[in-house]
Amino acid sequence: MDLMLKGKSVFVAAASKGLGKAVALQYAIEGARLTIASRSLDQLAQTRDEIRALTGIEATVIQMDVSKGEDIRHAIRSAAEAHGGLDVLVTNAGGPPAGFFSDMEDADWAKGFELSLMSTIRLIREAMPYLKSAIYGGRIVNLASTSIKQPIDGLILSNVFRAGVNSLTKSLASELAGDGILINTVAPGRIATDRIAELDRKRAADRHCSVEDIQTEANKQIPLGRPGTPEEFARHAVFYGSFANTYVTGQSLLVDGGMIKGL
Repeated sequence: MDLMLKGKSVFVAAASKGLGKAVALQYAIEGARLTIASRSLDQLAQTRDEIRALTGIEATVIQMDVSKGEDIRHAIRSAAEAHGGLDVLVTNAGGPPAGFFSDMEDADWAKGFELSLMSTIRLIREAMPYLKSAIYGGRIVNLASTSIKQPIDGLILSNVFRAGVNSLTKSLASELAGDGILINTVAPGRIATDRIAELDRKRAADRHCSVEDIQTEANKQIPLGRPGTPEEFARHAVFYGSFANTYVTGQSLLVDGGMIKGL
């Protein structure tokens, strides 16, 4: 299938590692003109070099802290100037700290809000003029979590603010349709990333058991019996944020191996 991404200008946030990196690589495989942004220039440079080696695509690299509005404004403007506009926006941010309601102070809630929800709002707001000008209409993919459908114990901040991201997706679908912009949420379940490994270690420490015990228990909750790979996740995200997708908007796709049972 031709995803019609060759030569399209694509911006991927938090793209130096994990799911953001996998999504960026998949866009490069499809021939997109790519901008990758993250806080760490060193990690971005490594990702850029990997993308070049694997695809021949030279990604534009921009340092950006997603919790800072001025960084976002500069990054989106720079990406549009570098590539003559913007066709696709992928919003993404690292997960907020793990913990329960009783663990969190006002400062934790404020930081989680800025990181997980306001970053998405600001990225979309800054990208909007460029996406509206895209010849074939723009595409927005908001990366979230399966907690948008089923809260995850011990991830109270992520549960609350990722749900807000999905509500934003649904709300904007109607507002943006007239401009030909499609927007969807793609939500990973248990995907083999550094973030999942970190959470596994924390749960193992809290429960005084081994990381292997945590992993075995988690995999039993997945009908496919294993975690997904970042590459598997990325292929689904990129389809939703492609021009082969012409009629799906306002939806949330769970990439979770069947883990969430809700209808």
